[in-house]
Amino acid sequence: MFTNNMAARMKMFRQPIQRLVMGNLHKNCGHPERLNRCWKLCSQQARPLTSVPNSDKQYTVVTEKDGIRKIHLNDPKKRNALSLAMLQSLKRDLLHKSADQELRVIILSAEGPVFSSGHDLKELTSATGREFHRKVFDACTEVMLLLQEIHVPVIAQVAGLATAAGCQLVASCDIAVASEKARFGTPGAKVGLFCSTPGVALGRAVPRKVAMEMLFTGDTISAQDALQHGLISKIVPEDKLEEETQNVARKICEYSSSVIALGKSCFYSQMRRSREDAYREASQVMIDNLSLKDGQEGIHAFIKKGHPTWSHSWDKAHD
Repeated sequence: MFTNNMAARMKMFRQPIQRLVMGNLHKNCGHPERLNRCWKLCSQQARPLTSVPNSDKQYTVVTEKDGIRKIHLNDPKKRNALSLAMLQSLKRDLLHKSADQELRVIILSAEGPVFSSGHDLKELTSATGREFHRKVFDACTEVMLLLQEIHVPVIAQVAGLATAAGCQLVASCDIAVASEKARFGTPGAKVGLFCSTPGVALGRAVPRKVAMEMLFTGDTISAQDALQHGLISKIVPEDKLEEETQNVARKICEYSSSVIALGKSCFYSQMRRSREDAYREASQVMIDNLSLKDGQEGIHAFIKKGHPTWSHSWDKAHD
């Protein structure tokens, strides 16, 4: 639904946005369905940054500095498989204090030579049963959706191999920085389990025929091929991977967090629409953006050849 009335748009989804990102996020005008879904996920965030209940194993390691949260997959002995426990840990780490105004960027990285090998196949045998299988794939879907629905940009820092749901994880991130040694694949057909869910993210990141070849043959592609087809954003030497990923994150932190959040929400929303409807929605969002205090701050600073002082708020400059 589209409307030219800003007050009506704000009223329409004031509740799901409230407390989602920061105190004044109810003034945001992102896409209602997306924000409703993200609000439901964020409502679960009041939990400590731990791995899995009743487990001493730390599946992820989290650090946070200067607005940049790094979530490090920490199960190298199992090739950082996206087990149910790993997925639950990832979800908690993504949502932990996600409404904190200080959170500006999230980076996903991994311990060892494999970024992630995908699902833990030992969890997907007949012995575990259909209901457990459903829990695994439901948890995986929640994490993949959350990566694009959370208000801050998410960057994949890929040093090694990313296959199956691991490749899906990379494809679902907003930005992906990879080393020259990184490789990507969807080899499910080789073990009798077609990569149908990884194909959802892969098919939205690379051309259809490239995705189908990867899915049908199970062959991996190089970092260079992944860059050429749009699966990743850039390639850097292995010893520069951490530095370059941090550079990208710090660059994002230079800008207004409210403007970035508004832009991210609009981008994914308009991509699902027809070209005409996409322009209609994006045009309205730009008008809404102009009414933000930070929208006017940036424009005035540009006109005066100065530097903007961002409020990172959803305060309005005008109606």
